Amino acid sequence: MIPTWLVTLIIAVIQAFLPVLRDEVTPKAEEGKGDLALRNRLRARVKAAGWVCLLVAALLVGGCVRTVYVPSGEPVRLRATIPAAKVWVLDASGTPTPGTMDLKEGWYVLPDSTPE
Repeated sequence: MIPTWLVTLIIAVIQAFLPVLRDEVTPKAEEGKGDLALRNRLRARVKAAGWVCLLVAALLVGGCVRTVYVPSGEPVRLRATIPAAKVWVLDASGTPTPGTMDLKEGWYVLPDSTPE
């Protein structure tokens, strides 16, 4: 899950650089004074910095999550103990009853393959 502070930071960066990234470099009537070449160079630097920030943010968000596909019905080995896991246990008459137990690190778990 992506932390909300990181999403907020990325949105703020995008909102700050989006107007600069989409604006064309065209002088307006009130911008008649000043050096147009200097303005173009500065806008190019801001655009480059914006793309670098977006790239770094994408790498940070994209590199945080790793997904492993396990086919349905395949057993898996537990990497850490799961304390007080809710399980079904059979009582003396063979009836499933709810219970809890610790599933220890290194144990294999697999789905029940019997039809309901």
